[in-house]
Amino acid sequence: MNLATLARHTLSRGATPAATYALIARLGHQPLLCARAVCLALDIPRAETTRRLGDCYDALLADPRPDSETDTGELLEALGVFDIPKTLNPTELAVVDLFQTAIDAIGGIRPGHQHGLSRWFTTGNLTAAYLSLAAAQPLPRTGDPARYWTALVAAGELLTTTPNPDTRLKYALTHCRTQAASHP
Repeated sequence: MNLATLARHTLSRGATPAATYALIARLGHQPLLCARAVCLALDIPRAETTRRLGDCYDALLADPRPDSETDTGELLEALGVFDIPKTLNPTELAVVDLFQTAIDAIGGIRPGHQHGLSRWFTTGNLTAAYLSLAAAQPLPRTGDPARYWTALVAAGELLTTTPNPDTRLKYALTHCRTQAASHP
């Protein structure tokens, strides 16, 4: 049985991607091959798999500590290596473009926040991204509050036109409108 087939079988039995990685790695397979098998079993395109694994190879997969399979799997999962990309429709792509405008206007963003946003864009969780950005504030010295809030209002208006929008979006959009009105 090849590793991707083993990973697919393990995932089909309810194991998380992290646990699947750990199981295969404990069988004595090389970490890079194990991670690649999980990505392929999740139908992450080969080119994207190669890019993601290249980004973390030196830190996690090149020379792992003994008995670190579980930790490595959890880190790979936390880093988004196993995130299944969603193909965004034109409206969702427009929302992501507006988010990028807001991120540019915030005046600086913490790496952890940027990482979370990137993962939400990849997986199509635009509601979480919107709520996160709506809760943030542009930096006083380097941010552009008018551009930030205007972009978020436009993004919120697009998100609330989707079928059955999350009710939290309406509250966040109201907040963004209030902020935009106070930063003309």
